Amino acid sequence: MEERDLGGTLRAAAGRYGSTALVFHGAHGTVTTRLDDLLGRALRVAGGLADLGVEPGDVVALQLTGCVESAVAHAAVLLRGAVVLPIVPIYGVRELRFVLRQSEAVALITSTGRADEVRAMRTELPALRRVIAVGDEDWSALEAHPPLGAQAPPDPDEVCVLVYTSGTTADPKGVQHTHRSILAELATMAGHGDGYVYLDAFPPGHVAGLCVLLRVLARGVPTVFMEKWDPETALDLIHGHRVTASAGVPFHLAGLLDAAERSVRGAGTLREYLVGAASVPPVLVERCERAGIAAYRAYGSSEHPTISAGAADDPGRKRATTDGRLKPGTQVRIVDLDGRDLPVGEEGEIWSRGPEVFAGYRDPALNAQAFTPDGWLRTGDVGRMDGDGHLTITDRLKDIIVRGGEKISSKEVEDLLAAHPAVAEAVAVAEPDERYGERVCAFAVLRDGAKLDLDGVRGHFAALGAARLKTPERLVIVDALPRTASGKVRKHELRKEVREWTS
Repeated sequence: MEERDLGGTLRAAAGRYGSTALVFHGAHGTVTTRLDDLLGRALRVAGGLADLGVEPGDVVALQLTGCVESAVAHAAVLLRGAVVLPIVPIYGVRELRFVLRQSEAVALITSTGRADEVRAMRTELPALRRVIAVGDEDWSALEAHPPLGAQAPPDPDEVCVLVYTSGTTADPKGVQHTHRSILAELATMAGHGDGYVYLDAFPPGHVAGLCVLLRVLARGVPTVFMEKWDPETALDLIHGHRVTASAGVPFHLAGLLDAAERSVRGAGTLREYLVGAASVPPVLVERCERAGIAAYRAYGSSEHPTISAGAADDPGRKRATTDGRLKPGTQVRIVDLDGRDLPVGEEGEIWSRGPEVFAGYRDPALNAQAFTPDGWLRTGDVGRMDGDGHLTITDRLKDIIVRGGEKISSKEVEDLLAAHPAVAEAVAVAEPDERYGERVCAFAVLRDGAKLDLDGVRGHFAALGAARLKTPERLVIVDALPRTASGKVRKHELRKEVREWTS
């Protein structure tokens, strides 16, 4: 039977893969459940949402950690036919306010403390009708509701997922996916066989974490979820549940390898690891090889979740130095600044298209810049294709900083820092970091007689409610910023200077 919508796919999964065991490990212990039991809970919550007035097509926001209630809530929203809006847990009230307002979310499901903060700003969010805290009476009432009955299936091209991602602009961009694009993405994700057990360390609000969760719900993949990343705990879970595969950013993988090297047990049953979402040094893949793990790279974005990926059986050199082959149905062009195709081996901007490409931004004004007139997605990334069909990402046109897999808009950092009374001008660039891949380095020109240090910057960002990862981790006070003849800041000179410090 052809899959046409996510709600119908989840209903079918309860019957096909119902006995699949899922494990959720968090601060309050470990919960083990069957997939059919989890989806049964989700049908009750979906019925409760319908009773609260949530209609098909409405946006329901979720800001939760990787707990079992998060999986239930995600499934419930999709079963209702509403649009699921996962929000990364690290977003502060400033980012959350923007996302809830622009998305016009009618409901938010979150933690108790965050629910109180959002209720305090309800007057700024006219579309938001319900704020539900997991563990409170409202959530218990949802779980106690009779299950949602059958409902008319939506059009496959209707939006069902909305993900916000920070790019080159100060505010996050709302990326809209349809049932068709998400189901196409799930079809490209690696399958599983007997003995396959997956460890998920991505937060559910991240597009990678969302795709992993949806693969579990739709395909019955045996999975262990970590509510909070800790490499020692990850190693314990790998040994305790005989995990065979996992994925993460270099930060996750390096920490896991460190823990395995400190332990006499080694990496246990772990045999393969997909690493991406940030610059991946080849030496990290080579370390995995010595530990008996076949690591391979992947490339994608919120707009096009998986453009290319390696495989565990690829040659070691390809896994260490390329981002794999294009996924089925995906096309890529490597073009120069004028949009002309370049020969194999030459570097240029990557344009992509395929069935998993998003349907457009929540703010349609952003679409003209994102797409070419004939429908190619301008990724803003630079790369090359080799003669064997492997894609390698070499640079970014987008002015973003990628810290531990999370994208940070340098413009947003600059705008926040410029709001400090001591700052006359500010520029943020990526500083290479062994653990996180990159971190935020800020250059600032101070006002006459003013003083500012890193502690002052931290306090300023915290007072503005910005997420902690956006706070500069190095502050460089300068008399003036390098500029072109037209007055633009020469950011490439600052990046070069920072790279020289860390080389």
